[in-house]
Amino acid sequence: MKIKMTLLTLFLIAACVPLSAQPDKGTVVVDSLYSTRLENPMGEATTRAVSVYLPPGYETSGKRYPVIYFLHGFMGDHTLYPQVVEVLDHAIARKKIRPFILVISDQKTSYDGSFYSNSGLFGNWEDFTAFDLVNYMDSNYRTLPDKDSRGITGHSMGGYGALKLAMHHPEIFSSVYALSPGALAIVREYGPNSSTFRELAQIRTAEELKNSYFPKVMVAFGRSWSPNPDNPPFYCDVPFVYEGDSLVTRPEILAKWQENMPVHMIEDNLENLQQLRAIALDWGRNAGERFTQQCDMFSQRLENANIDHSAEEYIGTHVSGIYTKDGRIPNDMLPFFDDHLDFGTD
Repeated sequence: MKIKMTLLTLFLIAACVPLSAQPDKGTVVVDSLYSTRLENPMGEATTRAVSVYLPPGYETSGKRYPVIYFLHGFMGDHTLYPQVVEVLDHAIARKKIRPFILVISDQKTSYDGSFYSNSGLFGNWEDFTAFDLVNYMDSNYRTLPDKDSRGITGHSMGGYGALKLAMHHPEIFSSVYALSPGALAIVREYGPNSSTFRELAQIRTAEELKNSYFPKVMVAFGRSWSPNPDNPPFYCDVPFVYEGDSLVTRPEILAKWQENMPVHMIEDNLENLQQLRAIALDWGRNAGERFTQQCDMFSQRLENANIDHSAEEYIGTHVSGIYTKDGRIPNDMLPFFDDHLDFGTD
């Protein structure tokens, strides 16, 4: 009887070990990366934090994984909040996507966001993301180091950055999904018919700028796309300025901004767009006319250029229903990459 009990006990223990030992949660490593491409005379930090989500089983599998580069929004940073990690684990557990690595780097600046652009004066953030960050990941983690296994995505400013980097670098990223992207065109609060530039004209100090929103965004655009070391206190130019009560357009600055706005980048990047495996964007119907108009404009211009893509307006705001288990990330964005990334062989 004792022998039978011992054998039964051993059987039960053996049966339970794989279940308890099998990891069901991913881990997050907070790393850092110094980049000479970010060296600048304006004091922006050149060592940036990088959060890396490693899928369940990464430590023991020995496998290589595709990588999704996630670009954060304006005023955001590299932080992967616990609820977001839960969403990533949930998506893998529910087989919305096969195991993958997700990377998010800190691109919060003194002006609240790099817009993933090469400023020169404030650092070359696009090159940092496309070259330094990707090379670092491929050198230090078990990635599948090939464009077909790299996707790029992001929300708001990050959605803008994802589209821009994909349009410029199809040799690095094969597919792109933009979540409620902004800064696609000069419309609404970004434009001359809003109160934004009148408000900006009345702001004299960096402290005053902090208490605004759209003027602060315009300065971030300017530092990203039209920096000027000879124009204090914000060291950038903007396309619309007030002379007394008259609004004056500066066409040379407007041209610089449009060169960096995806609605106006399509024709110059047509061959690059044709090389991408897949392009998608979505936006909330109630995100505000600024977002709905520019996203619709971008999609229509892609269509008119015969660029295959997916575009969806859904019921929601700029931030609702994205980072939740029933939201856009696990049910739309991640399945998109499961369909279009190369996951290698098991």
